[in-house]
Amino acid sequence: MTKFDKLNSEELEQEIQNILNKYNEKDSIYKLSEAYDKGADSKIIEKELKRLLTPYKEGSIGLAQINPIAGDIEYNAKKVVKYINHAQNIGLDVVVFPELVLMGYPIEDTIDRHPIIVEENIKWLKEIAKITTSTTAMVGFVEPRKYDNLTGKKYYNAVAILSDGKIQGIVRKSLLPTYSEFNDYRYIEPSPVIGTQPAETLENFDSDKIQKSTKTSLINGKKYGISICEDCWNNKEFFNDTTLYSIDPIDELSKENPDVFLNCSASPTRAKKEQLKHNMLSFIAKRYSTPIVYVNQVGAIDNSSFDGSSRVFDKNGKLLARAKSFKEQFLIVNPHKNLGKIYPLTKGLEKTLTEAKVYTLEYEPDLERTYKTIIQGIKDYFKKTGFKRAVLGLSGGLDSTVCAVLLADALGAENVFGISMPSKITSKESKSDAEQLANNLKIHFTEASIKNMVEVTNNCLTSLFSEVEKKWDGRYKQSFTMDNIQARSRAMFLWGISNEFGSCLPIATSDKSELYMGYATINGDMSGGFAPIADVPKTKLFALARWMNSNREDKNAIPEAIILKKPGAELAIDPKTGKPLVAEDALMPYEFLDEVIWRIENKKEHYFDMLHSKFLYEQKNEVSQEQKAEWLDKFYRRMSTALYKWSILPPSVIVDSKSINKYDYKQPITSSRINYKGLPVEEIRNKIKEFI
Repeated sequence: MTKFDKLNSEELEQEIQNILNKYNEKDSIYKLSEAYDKGADSKIIEKELKRLLTPYKEGSIGLAQINPIAGDIEYNAKKVVKYINHAQNIGLDVVVFPELVLMGYPIEDTIDRHPIIVEENIKWLKEIAKITTSTTAMVGFVEPRKYDNLTGKKYYNAVAILSDGKIQGIVRKSLLPTYSEFNDYRYIEPSPVIGTQPAETLENFDSDKIQKSTKTSLINGKKYGISICEDCWNNKEFFNDTTLYSIDPIDELSKENPDVFLNCSASPTRAKKEQLKHNMLSFIAKRYSTPIVYVNQVGAIDNSSFDGSSRVFDKNGKLLARAKSFKEQFLIVNPHKNLGKIYPLTKGLEKTLTEAKVYTLEYEPDLERTYKTIIQGIKDYFKKTGFKRAVLGLSGGLDSTVCAVLLADALGAENVFGISMPSKITSKESKSDAEQLANNLKIHFTEASIKNMVEVTNNCLTSLFSEVEKKWDGRYKQSFTMDNIQARSRAMFLWGISNEFGSCLPIATSDKSELYMGYATINGDMSGGFAPIADVPKTKLFALARWMNSNREDKNAIPEAIILKKPGAELAIDPKTGKPLVAEDALMPYEFLDEVIWRIENKKEHYFDMLHSKFLYEQKNEVSQEQKAEWLDKFYRRMSTALYKWSILPPSVIVDSKSINKYDYKQPITSSRINYKGLPVEEIRNKIKEFI
């Protein structure tokens, strides 16, 4: 592959000529655009692109799919200015940026507690407008509502239309999501009107200030119906009348017969979301016989990972263009002249576009997306917080193994240190598997026994417990104290390394299945500054491990013995076997457990729904109703007592369609006494009598 940024002017001119000789006009546009994205001399590339784009100028659009940093307005503005200049230099009509691109999305409560950054984003916006001349730019920003007696929230989520050196109009978001990881309405006021309002309404707009003007914006002879993210997710026909809001901004915009819909988005990736988004946008374009241009943010901000994959559907609902997934890109399109290029989705996702919503262990179609979602989450979390290196415990088990591979790929092997921390019950196989993995990945590795720390801690605690017992009763006959001492001793080692060496963060290695069951230790394996796999169930982790062995450049880095090994924390001996306790013996089969989680999260099923329906696990294994009831009882009991653990989980990447990540799901910790089975009416009636 040509390293365009390494070529001098003469070499680049020759490479451009090679491209023009080899490819047709349209393909040459995208080859040269890719060269620009890779850092080639912009003036030489832009000159040739402008010539090639001349026949496509009328209605041409640049989709600026960029990766912002939340709150770093200067950093974000630099990217915005770069792509506005690029669009102008190659002669595009329009350049479109993601939602809230100047501020970075999500920004959460920061704008409320530190309103100065809102004022800053306005100042930057006004200055950016001055350099926007021949091309119209659509730039997302936070708009303050300046009133003495303000009713409602303090801000709008807005898009400014910039051209001819000034702000030409403002579009404000109407539909504000307050579900899953979204919490827009906490600080944003919904727009009282759909479409574009005049520039003079900036910072001075409310329902009594609505000016009667067209909802669409006329740019170089084309009418654009502009919306922001959620505003295009409310089509009653597509969602079979189960919409969240009473209005549909796209339907309102359609009444003015726009030539194209434009949607500025910051929409995180999740399992099954691509299927919904693809079909919905296609439906809208076909329903209104109007092309739709969707520009999405890329990169990760804390728990949310954005896949980019900006796209265009033509007026027949056919996919015309799609940007790369998980990469910054400037994609040039013209929906009126059939100019576009479809870059592939992550491998496997195309198969899911018409997939039914059923539980399956066939994870293959979603594994590359899962891998890239977590990789991007790690990369951006470390880069945007200033950390460079990670340290984690390598137990020789699946969870820490998958984390190690992901960290090595995201940060570079030289920036990852794996520590084997055996106790007196750690098997030789676990130690050798961990060392072999580290060698295969070429990460740093050492072994540090926790035996002494465990013994000293146990002695200190034994003495302390004796004193406490003189005042308190209720001491457990059997406890998990020794198990937890081991897990927390390991965390002490990892945090010690983090404190002693610069730019280093310890990693929490808990997975979703075990977090649901509380099968994780606070200040132990849950302890760390980031939790890469906290939203990945155990069965999917097995599939991901095999996928990485087959699809990474260095094949089979994960020893087969680790994948074949039954998961277990090696914290206690099972009295029945005399060997370290196996997790499934303490919990239930992971295939069954993961389907319980899926049914609750995706189908909202309750106890008796599951008790009286057939699980995938039961197609291969005979399970009595008594055993099934025992597993379900254990699930709800353990889940209820695990709630407080979820609340202190470190930042983690949301991967699944639903999650227990605290940004996605909130439940009172003190709600642990919920009766998930419910009661028959007769029993409720009798209880009420007892109350009297």
